[in-house]
Amino acid sequence: MLTKTFEYHLPEELIAQTPVEPRDSSKLMVIDKSQKSVNELRFSDIAGFFNSGDVLVLNNTRVIAARLPAKRAGGGKAEVFLLKELGNAQWEALVKPGSKISIGSELSLSNGVIIKVTDNTPDSGRVVEFRSAEEVRSALSEVGQVPLPPYIKEALKDPSRYQTVYASEEGSVAAPTAALHFTAELLEAIRQKGVKIVFTTLHMGLGSFRPIKAETLEAHTMPVEFVQVSAEVANVVNQARKNGHNIIACGTDVVRTLESATSANGMLEPFCATTKLFITPGYRFKIVDRFITNLHLPRSSHLVLVSAFAGIELIRQAYAFAIERKFRFYSFGDATFMY
Repeated sequence: MLTKTFEYHLPEELIAQTPVEPRDSSKLMVIDKSQKSVNELRFSDIAGFFNSGDVLVLNNTRVIAARLPAKRAGGGKAEVFLLKELGNAQWEALVKPGSKISIGSELSLSNGVIIKVTDNTPDSGRVVEFRSAEEVRSALSEVGQVPLPPYIKEALKDPSRYQTVYASEEGSVAAPTAALHFTAELLEAIRQKGVKIVFTTLHMGLGSFRPIKAETLEAHTMPVEFVQVSAEVANVVNQARKNGHNIIACGTDVVRTLESATSANGMLEPFCATTKLFITPGYRFKIVDRFITNLHLPRSSHLVLVSAFAGIELIRQAYAFAIERKFRFYSFGDATFMY
């Protein structure tokens, strides 16, 4: 399938630069697959789509302050963008300016931490090494900045707005943005309806920011990401499905987590491993019945996934609706609910 199938024109002014307040006041586009209909509500209305016994699955990953301003040996500016921990105080990273930083170079942070560039990675990244795990922690806590997507040009006044209200497991360089709309009060209102809320973990990497460059979907390889599903969560989900209740995933990250951890017979299994599952049209969903997500970039794996779930033509119709109604797009934008 050609990647250009998933292109569309988005007016630049619809790319959200700042989050709305309160979190749940954003718009909600509701896509009904069976009726092939698209409607507009507020995110705070989403509780009406949950029934007692349903399960809402959230990603509890927490964004790390992965962007580290640095200096080269000669005093020139540099930046280290940490992507994935490799162990032994080593990380996969992006380093700028790449053309001026060779293997063996040492970069210094403002708090005295030294980072050594030790190797290249197959996808144009670098391997960097700290002197100790303690220096990694001090770099993140004292110097690090939250890495916003490149299409957000405005500074974020409150860094907590790029974290979910329940974020706990550090490891992502991108937020699970569909869940940024939830407030603690809205989650409690959903619990009060008899809905079980459970947490999985998927630490997202740079692939969350990048469009698909290959001409066909078949030629695209998803980045490897860490996924964790506990035995307790698996039991809750499997029991709900056995009793005929809906499994609602919040975010394409949770969809990929659940589908990666589900066996061929439709049972969710405890899982602690990596995944590079790429969900494309024609994929048969094994466990996710409904899901919440944002409005995604053209040619992105996220847009391909929602098209696999709701159908290419219905998603085209929905995105045209969103543009006409001036929905806000991408990470700080409005949400969709598909069922």
